[in-house]
Amino acid sequence: MRAEPPFSHGSRNNRSAVIWCNLGTPSSTSTSDVRRYLKEFLSDQRVVEIPRIIWWFILNLIILTFRPKKSAAKYASIWTAEGSPLLVWTKKQAALLQTKMIEQYGEENAPLVVFAMRYGDNSIDQALTDLQKKGVDKVLILPAYPQYSATTSASVFDAAYHWLLQSRNSPSLRTVKHYHDHPAYIQALAQKIKTHWQQNGQAEKLVMSFHGVPERTLSLGDPYHCECYKTARLLREALGLTTDQVLVTFQSRLGRAKWLEPYTEPSLIELAKKGLKKVDIVCPGFTSDCLETLEEIAMEVKHAFLSNGGEQFHYISCLNDDATWIDAMTQIASEQLLGWTNEIINPNLLLESRKRALEMGAKD
Repeated sequence: MRAEPPFSHGSRNNRSAVIWCNLGTPSSTSTSDVRRYLKEFLSDQRVVEIPRIIWWFILNLIILTFRPKKSAAKYASIWTAEGSPLLVWTKKQAALLQTKMIEQYGEENAPLVVFAMRYGDNSIDQALTDLQKKGVDKVLILPAYPQYSATTSASVFDAAYHWLLQSRNSPSLRTVKHYHDHPAYIQALAQKIKTHWQQNGQAEKLVMSFHGVPERTLSLGDPYHCECYKTARLLREALGLTTDQVLVTFQSRLGRAKWLEPYTEPSLIELAKKGLKKVDIVCPGFTSDCLETLEEIAMEVKHAFLSNGGEQFHYISCLNDDATWIDAMTQIASEQLLGWTNEIINPNLLLESRKRALEMGAKD
């Protein structure tokens, strides 16, 4: 058990908090930092389900020998003066959500909002420890993944539960499994795309590219595939598009196993070869721009499309800090916080509680 933080009778210890959890990022573009990040990420049994002994040799003797240098170069191509785009956007989203919570519940009663990463720095473990020191007794875990998958959302929950295993005085914990079909999320996506069309015109086809997972996870009961397609259908309907105007694809394959199809880059190459000249592409499964959107889609897939006959390729950025998305985040979090944010504590009652505790022999 970890040591509990100091406690003083009469102090407020019933605050609520929201932890906005994203995947994570290397702390820099150095090969060593990227290797450290990849090792933690790819060692997660939720991410790679290959038997541990076999995977240890593959990961440590092959992948971590060759991949970090290549990945470091990819990260360098999208790195900003502020650092990793994923970190920058995640921090901004959390800060804006905090502002909205204060507007909605008031300064004294608003839940604290912090961000955390599943891998790398700013860990979920550290976020929970810091919140406990601030007297937080109710925690909502809100993943940055709209569609649930055991490889993403469940891994976030694992990290939170692991922290609870080491805690003696555990806080109440709620988790948001998914919001892939939440009207506010769909509306935020639709507004983002409509704004792009107003400014740049509408292409012949809209490609919705989701992060891929091994196909076997679908047959094993993971609902991710179904939730991606429901998001795509609802978004298509919100945009007033026909099925012929939209294509759903999956990106970011790892290894030789079959992943969810159709694959994004091969699909774009095929479209270009068949005569499609203009395409818009959006990544609804990512709430903040990152390596997989800025480098893989906006650079690699764009090059593949244009090199095979395409003429115009428009990547529509993620929701990031769009006002409609921050409003959606606020609505999603508020619905899950129901009953946790309406208790106003009378300072006099806290003083009375402290007095009684001291009379019974408490030291503080």
